[in-house]
Amino acid sequence: MRIRGPLTLAIRSNIGIAKKNITNQNSMKHYLIAVIAAMTITGSAFAQHNNFGIKGGLNAYSIYNDNNASADTKIGFHLGLISHIHLGNQFALQPELIFSTQGAQFTDDGTPTKLNLNYVNVPILFQYMFDNGFRLMAGPQLGFLASAKSEVNNVNTDVKDNFKKVELAFGIGMSYVHPSTGFGVDGRYNFGLNNINDGGSVNSYNRGLQVGVFYLFRHGS
Repeated sequence: MRIRGPLTLAIRSNIGIAKKNITNQNSMKHYLIAVIAAMTITGSAFAQHNNFGIKGGLNAYSIYNDNNASADTKIGFHLGLISHIHLGNQFALQPELIFSTQGAQFTDDGTPTKLNLNYVNVPILFQYMFDNGFRLMAGPQLGFLASAKSEVNNVNTDVKDNFKKVELAFGIGMSYVHPSTGFGVDGRYNFGLNNINDGGSVNSYNRGLQVGVFYLFRHGS
């Protein structure tokens, strides 16, 4: 399948790359970081108790374009830290710091190509907790692009300059934690909200499913 638009631009030279607006990008990044920090500090201040833990699992990501150009799902992984902050008997805030391998697979001029996008993601999830260990969750996610490479015939090319360095997304999902052990499972879908393509006339968005396991230290104490 031949792909036209931003995915093709990403693995070629910088022809047609739009001039960057660094000032606006930095302002957006600093504003969102401040909002996340304020939310986390506020939640901690009013929390009944906090738990910290680790998590990891599989990703199934792709890139969606507003010109209907298609790409195949790329399988990756995520790994990181979580904090679970109780705001009441049934409500909680869960900030995370996650390394996530994302991107897509597609065909450019008949050549199979992988686009490997690695992010450091900071989701802030609001949770409703049922008494049986199940949780519904939703919230924003701020992603920082760590690396971007195209892979053609096992040869990698750095294309980080072709992508925006900050992404805003929204996640929705559910999880289950075994109350007495602190072990749990987690599943969510992340919707990219801003165009990740730093140039060209077509907007591109990250979309992906994450399924994993986690462990909360001292959860049962």
